[in-house]
Amino acid sequence: MSEGNAEAVVSAVASATEAATEVAAGGWRRATGIAGVAIGVVAAGAAAGVAIERLTVGRGMRQKARLALDSTGPYGGLRGTPGKAYADDGTELYYEVDDVDPEKESALTRRRRRLFGRKAPAPVTVVFSHGYCLNQDSWHFQRAALRGVVRTVHWDQRSHGRSARGVSQVRDDRPVTIDELGRDLKAVIDAAVPEGPIVLVGHSMGGMTVMALADAFPELIRDRVVGAALVGTSSGRLGEVNFGLPVAGVNAVRRVLPGVLKALGQRADLVEKGRRATADLFAGIIKRYSFASRDVDPAVARFAERMIESTPIDVVAEYYPAFNDHDKTAALTHFAGLPVLVLAGVRDMVTPSEHSEAIADLLPDAELVLVPDAGHLVMLEHPELVTDRLADLLARAGAVPAAATVDGYGSTSSSAGPG
Repeated sequence: MSEGNAEAVVSAVASATEAATEVAAGGWRRATGIAGVAIGVVAAGAAAGVAIERLTVGRGMRQKARLALDSTGPYGGLRGTPGKAYADDGTELYYEVDDVDPEKESALTRRRRRLFGRKAPAPVTVVFSHGYCLNQDSWHFQRAALRGVVRTVHWDQRSHGRSARGVSQVRDDRPVTIDELGRDLKAVIDAAVPEGPIVLVGHSMGGMTVMALADAFPELIRDRVVGAALVGTSSGRLGEVNFGLPVAGVNAVRRVLPGVLKALGQRADLVEKGRRATADLFAGIIKRYSFASRDVDPAVARFAERMIESTPIDVVAEYYPAFNDHDKTAALTHFAGLPVLVLAGVRDMVTPSEHSEAIADLLPDAELVLVPDAGHLVMLEHPELVTDRLADLLARAGAVPAAATVDGYGSTSSSAGPG
């Protein structure tokens, strides 16, 4: 965390402490609109553990802290060469390319040696796919580490980030499918990586997108993909996840949630006002389901919160049904024989690590890394550990000779402690 960030947070926390005796419950109730209440009901079980903490500090102080973090937070500012691809329904998909920069060889030498040893990486493109309600910036730390050393492509899934709203969703009122996302990824690859070897990296929904790509285009995996990383993801059976809540309550919510989300999506303007009114409640929920560590940098937590809260409620609604329908277990066979990294946080309540273990069981040659003190956004929570593993994957994929990896930098044991 930078000195500027630290000062901003300390100032905000000090101000919040002075106001800690303020009881905000009455104001909270008044500020919460109809849509906010509806969302609050859906999230009530998850909110129980964080609501008291949020209500004991003045809302104005929390808002000042958020503004301070937004103005000083350094995360998500990396930009590359922009490009556009077009999905089969015409949706405009935004991507950025970070190319290898031979003109800055001396500046990159130290970082390259740390990741790969003395040998320069062979020509390969690493394509990063982000998760639900995130965007390409969720790979900030890994992008920074590989920037200029290896060619990378970062893209925003339809209706996320800088990509356009899904044409099929707006025009035909049709929910998103994981199969559709796999075809979107193919369009991005065709535009941004028309030739050469590819390493596919996907987090959560991005990992499901990678599986859908393999299911629909097995020849691409066979002919051009030389490695894959599946981070905090699942090949199916997501309908069984209880999100750390009582099973009976989750089942009840699951029965009504699709209809509730659809109804809320039709009143998006009203719902967004409700989300703003309940911003502090959702900040606690986001942190609980994103991270497991107690000492997460507040700027990182706010960075994640900002990405998630920027996803409109109608987009949230369009995507939700896809996860219950997702089953790409059979598609994993297309990665057999390739170097594969399967990585998950042990305390991930969104896509539990058991789902990653199930993937590894089907790919016995894969490297399985379980991070004990990590939640769903493991690449933000333990960025160096994830980057280490990706560097090892690139070595195993032939992007660099395996012997080139620096000793002691990112071991390949079957589990790892926090970075």
